[in-house]
Amino acid sequence: MAHIRRFDHIGLTVSDLDAATEFFVGLGFEVEGTGSVRGEFAETVCGIPGTHCDIAVLRPPGGGVRLELATFITPAHLPGSPTAMPNELGIRNVSFEVGDLQGAVDSVAAQGYGLVGGIGEYEKSVRMAYVRGPDGIIVSLFEQIG
Repeated sequence: MAHIRRFDHIGLTVSDLDAATEFFVGLGFEVEGTGSVRGEFAETVCGIPGTHCDIAVLRPPGGGVRLELATFITPAHLPGSPTAMPNELGIRNVSFEVGDLQGAVDSVAAQGYGLVGGIGEYEKSVRMAYVRGPDGIIVSLFEQIG
């Protein structure tokens, strides 16, 4: 029996909620909602007494899997590995299809975010690049070609 009914969202913990929201909105996401979560529910789910976080839920154009960005007010967030490379264990990237890869890369570069490597092409069917976004999050951007 399958337990999963649908893919709801991807959660990312960030140090600056406004900057991370701006980054993803710049790629085309829309803010679905914002809020603050604290109390027994948050403490139980996170397993951290005194949990209080602010969140922003973003939806991609046309619907689909949403992003939940969270920043911890209490306790303070713990630093991650902002220079993690794609082969480091754990969730290493979130991936989005874009209509204009170079335009998307230029857009995030204008915000101060750069490529992890370069823009690659696979079998004349797709072009892809890894961008290092807020807090070192690797964002995979790909464009169908051909």
